[in-house]
Amino acid sequence: MGQNKATTRDADRRDWLQLFNGKDLTGWDIKITGQPLNDNYKNTFRVEDGILRIVYDQYQSFDGKYGHLYYNKPFSHYIIRFTYRFVGNQTPGGAAWNVRNSGVMIHSQSAKSLSMKQDFPVSLEIQLLGGLSKGERHTANLCTPGTQVYMNGKLNPAHCIDSRSKTYDGDQWVTAEAIVLGDSVIHHLVEGDTVLTYQRPEVSSYFVSNDYNWQAAGVDNANEWISRANKPLVDGYIALQAESHPIDFRTVEVLNLKGCMDPKALNYKSYYVKADNTQCRYGTK
Repeated sequence: MGQNKATTRDADRRDWLQLFNGKDLTGWDIKITGQPLNDNYKNTFRVEDGILRIVYDQYQSFDGKYGHLYYNKPFSHYIIRFTYRFVGNQTPGGAAWNVRNSGVMIHSQSAKSLSMKQDFPVSLEIQLLGGLSKGERHTANLCTPGTQVYMNGKLNPAHCIDSRSKTYDGDQWVTAEAIVLGDSVIHHLVEGDTVLTYQRPEVSSYFVSNDYNWQAAGVDNANEWISRANKPLVDGYIALQAESHPIDFRTVEVLNLKGCMDPKALNYKSYYVKADNTQCRYGTK
């Protein structure tokens, strides 16, 4: 006999969406500085042995080819979880600060909306840093190209904000997460520990600084973004960064926290925090 609502087991079961299917780049868009949309310049993004890899073995020099791989669906309230590792040496021509440096962008503009010569999307970057075998080097930090956030009730104007994570040296796998609740609060986690929390993500009036401004970043429609300054970032795309040091991703998955919150519906989930009852399905299974 059919049932007309979700069972408790169904409602509690977490339905993680695998953004990376383990086989190819289906569902992702590529944008590399100076290259057309979906031009995978020198095979930078690829899948090998079930791993999503960002590699530079066909480059003579990095030559400012900052790239990002964008999942083609936006999210607003969700958990993103991914496992990554840095490998090998940095590509010749990469900036000194990009050694074992990459990132995962959240609340990002779409791949197709970037200007041809734009280096980075307007987004919140979960900055990933690998240890350099000496001293501390935290990971899952926050960097803010074209954006700004509040911490402890005050605007934090810093472009990059350090987390409280441990240092991860070598080529070891590390699992990081972000709990993203629209334009209210975002938490960064590393290996299950909360390492950074901030609130009220917004568009900024400047890209990074007076020197690295919208024009320097290659943004053609700067006035459009400036007109949105101080307005909330409610949702956006997820993108994996290519910043001159090879990095691998073993998994990239999302738990959507927005959906049907009517307990009478078949697709009700107990863990949703934001209602979108236009998604509700009723009737029998």
